[in-house]
Amino acid sequence: MSSPVSGGTAEYRGARAPGVPAETGRPPAVIGRLSGVLLESRPDRVLIDAGGVGYIVAIPLGTYAALPPPGERATLHVHTHVREDALQLFGFATPAERTLFERLLSVSGIGPRVALTVLSGLPLPELVRAIVGQDAGRLSTIPGVGKKLAERLGLELKEKLGDLGIPSSAGAPLPRGSVAEDALGALVNLGYREAQALAAVEAAARESPPSDLSTLIQEALKRLAR
Repeated sequence: MSSPVSGGTAEYRGARAPGVPAETGRPPAVIGRLSGVLLESRPDRVLIDAGGVGYIVAIPLGTYAALPPPGERATLHVHTHVREDALQLFGFATPAERTLFERLLSVSGIGPRVALTVLSGLPLPELVRAIVGQDAGRLSTIPGVGKKLAERLGLELKEKLGDLGIPSSAGAPLPRGSVAEDALGALVNLGYREAQALAAVEAAARESPPSDLSTLIQEALKRLAR
């Protein structure tokens, strides 16, 4: 179900849209997709105007790197987390990111904030490979993920990620000596986290294949500054 609004849309998954009388015992409206004007963006959240309503949406670093500049239209695939005292929105650039986020929530001891931290810790293809391969050492490099949680991720999810549509060859390390690898190293030396810098470099390279190192670094920094 979708609710059209001037300048944006919000689509609802398995629940009523705003303005429709609720039946007794039914859950509140659950937003599944949000499209509108990007007003503000930070590495951990965005503000999107959909029909005059400003939605604050928490996001992972990979989604942040894929966003357009503020003032342009953006679309997020949304997971709505409903609690007794709050309704939180978590947004993702792709359905695969949202699906992995929801699978992470199924792991014992993981809530939305920890799931978002895990998604931000490694590029998506590399994260999926580490989970499926039960690579606890690689997963433990994510801030906030200890050895026990890393082992639990692999144990509980290794058989549940095959439908994400991520090629097994995706997420390979950047070629040694490549412009992209040099740009990544420069950004890490500037203090950016590796996952954050890699997402920015890959997004910049996809949009406009770099002709030199300086150009790629500048384009990646523009994304990191949003």
